[in-house]
Amino acid sequence: MATSATSAARPLTRQDYKTLSLAALGGALEFYDFIIFVFFANVIGQLFFPPDMPDWLRLLQTFGIFAAGYVVRPLGGIVMAHFGDLLGRKRMFTLSILMMAVPTLLIGLLPTYATIGLAAPLLLLLMRIFQGAAVGGEVPGAWVFVSEHVPGRYTGFACGVLTAGLTVGILLGSLVATGLNTVYMPEEVAAGAWRYPFLLGGVFGFGAMYLRRWLHETPVFAEMQQRKTLSLEMPLKSVLRSHRGAVVVSMLLTWLLSAGIVVVILMTPALLQKIHHIAPRTTLVANVAATLALAFGCVIAGTLADRLGGKRVILVGSLLLAIATYIFYTTIGSRPDLLLPLYAMTGLFVGVVGAVPCVLVQAFPAQVRFSGLSFSYNLSYAIFGGLTPVVVTLMLKNNVLGPAYYVIAICAIGVLTALFIQRQPATH
Repeated sequence: MATSATSAARPLTRQDYKTLSLAALGGALEFYDFIIFVFFANVIGQLFFPPDMPDWLRLLQTFGIFAAGYVVRPLGGIVMAHFGDLLGRKRMFTLSILMMAVPTLLIGLLPTYATIGLAAPLLLLLMRIFQGAAVGGEVPGAWVFVSEHVPGRYTGFACGVLTAGLTVGILLGSLVATGLNTVYMPEEVAAGAWRYPFLLGGVFGFGAMYLRRWLHETPVFAEMQQRKTLSLEMPLKSVLRSHRGAVVVSMLLTWLLSAGIVVVILMTPALLQKIHHIAPRTTLVANVAATLALAFGCVIAGTLADRLGGKRVILVGSLLLAIATYIFYTTIGSRPDLLLPLYAMTGLFVGVVGAVPCVLVQAFPAQVRFSGLSFSYNLSYAIFGGLTPVVVTLMLKNNVLGPAYYVIAICAIGVLTALFIQRQPATH
């Protein structure tokens, strides 16, 4: 086993790149499975709830089932992180993708309300709960996994690449949904074509699980196992007793991450259509450009975090994101012709979130790293990720710049939080 010093000094090897590629690909496919539901919320609502139910209530209940996936993330993350800290990173990394692939495949096979009545939405809810538990373990587990495989000075790059992979999962979902709605008429989608993206997602998941067979346990965990320095008590108990400051900082930085992704990437296309009456196809093309720019931004931010430190990158990146968001939202009403370049620029600066996992990984010691990161990230995402659309919608009632003001406010919190970033001594 290489010592910490020699491990940190070595360059990235072919095996490191292979590990990063397989982890990022698996993350992209698993995130596709988690978010594809939202692209078919309307048709799922029509098929899985009583036909005489009011449209608004049907849509509300459909999004409620979608949100259930977020609500159970902390529980799934805590359980999987607990065993990840005690039994190994790789086992949980493989289990999470199986827990995502099976329910995604089953959603594509579920009978509808017309066939089995109220059992249909209940089964759909159960599948979303399993998906939420899986993604709660996948994202933090993937960050820990790749960061413990590469030399310490490449932690930011590894986390940035993985976060870019998750971003590509969102993009893949958007492209599959667009392609399906282009090829099939709305009545054909409702008649059964809506099932194809879920069946495809199940295949994606099993493919990713097969690819993960070639991954090895992280050197950091293997060394702790060999030296018998694994946590002797429940890892989460140790986190809450000795690392409360790291938990608070990690939760606030996750708020920055969720605000950037949820508002700028996921909500903005619908907001542009509603506020400025820009054609859906136009907003979708611009959103693809912004999402691609975000993927590059994640890698850039992660790489800079290795060279300059996560504190500086998040401090400056938060300021740049605030400025870009303000310019985008104040300009687009009068200059819709600038939509694509301005949206792509804003997406690039959302890439500051690529430095966040690097800081989160370095905030906790290796013995409780998975549990500390997972608890902070998932609890924050469950609270702030769920509240963000509601708060932004309420702000929009009083001011069309509400979404911009929300992102700017969270960027200010990001700047302040950056001042309190601390890192544990390197373990590899």
